[in-house]
Amino acid sequence: MSDPHQNSLQGMAIMSGAMLILPTMDAIAKYMATFEAMSPGQVTFYRFFFQIACTLPILFALFGLKALSARRPWMNLLRGVLHGGASLLFFVAVKYMPLADVFAIYFVEPFMLAALSALFLGERVGWRRWVAIVVGFGGAMIVIQPSYEIFGLKALLPVACAFLFSLYLFLNRAIGEADSPLTMQTMAGIGGTVFMAAALFVGNGSGNADFAVSLPSSGLALALLLALGLISGYAHMLVVRAFRLAPLSLLAPFQYFEIISATVLGYALFNDFPSVSKWIGIFIIVASGLFIIWRERLQAQSLKSS
Repeated sequence: MSDPHQNSLQGMAIMSGAMLILPTMDAIAKYMATFEAMSPGQVTFYRFFFQIACTLPILFALFGLKALSARRPWMNLLRGVLHGGASLLFFVAVKYMPLADVFAIYFVEPFMLAALSALFLGERVGWRRWVAIVVGFGGAMIVIQPSYEIFGLKALLPVACAFLFSLYLFLNRAIGEADSPLTMQTMAGIGGTVFMAAALFVGNGSGNADFAVSLPSSGLALALLLALGLISGYAHMLVVRAFRLAPLSLLAPFQYFEIISATVLGYALFNDFPSVSKWIGIFIIVASGLFIIWRERLQAQSLKSS
């Protein structure tokens, strides 16, 4: 019989590692757009294509052809479509905006998830958490406002990304443990690849530069795209694994570790560093998110004791 305390420690260690690694994907996407002149749409396609290339051989080696016979295939494919849309919006945003800014705005996602849970799942969200949601969005506005003046509507792309990712998390809850993490990631990779192929076809056909089709122009570009798929496939499997070892409320705060990596990578690679006003907005977003998580844990504990 497994030790719940040990499982929780393992889950926290895995989650923190995954959160520090994941922003590397977005740094690669920004590098590809900035230095390799590859469109965000094309980078997003390669992200999911190479995710399949990295996970499918191992999946077949472990489970054979029946590995793709997921119990909930359409749900997993839809996860991929939502994840593909969210990744596309994020990669377009990081092409134009500093990494840390995009991550800070994106972290309205926990507030959206709490609001959606209350509105559509009937979960109880007290007035304190509603206040925290409003305050958190206010913090996001502090970060968005100067970015909006520079980048226009593109500054709102991380908000749209956060909404799609909230829906993606809903599907993760719905699927639960019906399929293995490897199967889930491979099926999501297929869904994301098909979605992005269609998006590239439509976007490139309309002449949108953010959907321009191209091949890797150098060995370095190809290596970076392979790394993008590798990180995408296995880092997200780590997240799925972490959530099976420890409760959501315990692991949720570790999502904010991404801001640390994003800030370091943004400064080291692109000389981007948030201004004082943006740091204030980031602090408000993180504090509001942690307050929501703390209230959820209190509610869960009270329900267990009642």
